[in-house]
Amino acid sequence: MCMTCGCGTGQVAIRGKVPQHSGKSNQPIRFRAHQAAASAVTKDSETTRIVKLEQDILGKNNAHATINRSLLAEAGVLALNLVSSPGSGKTTLLVRTLDALKEKLPMAVIEGDQQTDNDAERIRATGVEAIQINTGKGCHLDASMVERAMQQMTMPQAGVLFIENVGNLVCPASFDLGEAAKVVVFSVTEGEDKPLKYPDMFRAAKLMLLSKCDLLPHLDFDADLAVEYARRINPGIAVIRLSAKSGEGMGEWLNWITEGCSDSVRRTETAEA
Repeated sequence: MCMTCGCGTGQVAIRGKVPQHSGKSNQPIRFRAHQAAASAVTKDSETTRIVKLEQDILGKNNAHATINRSLLAEAGVLALNLVSSPGSGKTTLLVRTLDALKEKLPMAVIEGDQQTDNDAERIRATGVEAIQINTGKGCHLDASMVERAMQQMTMPQAGVLFIENVGNLVCPASFDLGEAAKVVVFSVTEGEDKPLKYPDMFRAAKLMLLSKCDLLPHLDFDADLAVEYARRINPGIAVIRLSAKSGEGMGEWLNWITEGCSDSVRRTETAEA
């Protein structure tokens, strides 16, 4: 349960295409998210109790994130957590990215949405494996969900795992999924002050992708000011301006991924030596 908004008391479903030889069921995995935590909040709403409960939830999440990080490191996988508000163009950008890199790198996707598997089907159309997580009433993915999804997929050895989070700039900032980096996708159709309104997300991200830049001539949006606001919150954040439609900035984004993947493989090889 997310103490920020009270979500997560509904049912979560994880669906994927499981290899025939794995012996695993193709039926969706369903489980009640943090049911005991939800009950505790109902019985006792005192501030101290809520704070302790939030600490317990994040502590449990971080334990699962540590497991995920270890599994990813053993396989030399670069995991990227793509976060944004709804409508930023994450899925379109991801499809374009997969098409560009699928002949060069092993890749897989964990797709997070409250309902439907529409985006996962768009991903699968590229030929890349995608596992769908439907969070129900939940507004973010957590590390336990990602751990279960990883059990359902073929790990992209020495490749990249993209985790497309639920569209939300609040709660996903607090939940470590075991990823190497959070990548925040910030569309020019949004206000320049988004980093100031949602500082936790921009503070947690290593990279900001300023998306839909092909629309800048038609909008009253100051891209330089948006970058200035982001770096006011996080001076170390990297920024790439791009457009999945026109291709602007895509080369820089793809290089950032391949360089990060090479670093992950080198770390794995060093640990094994």
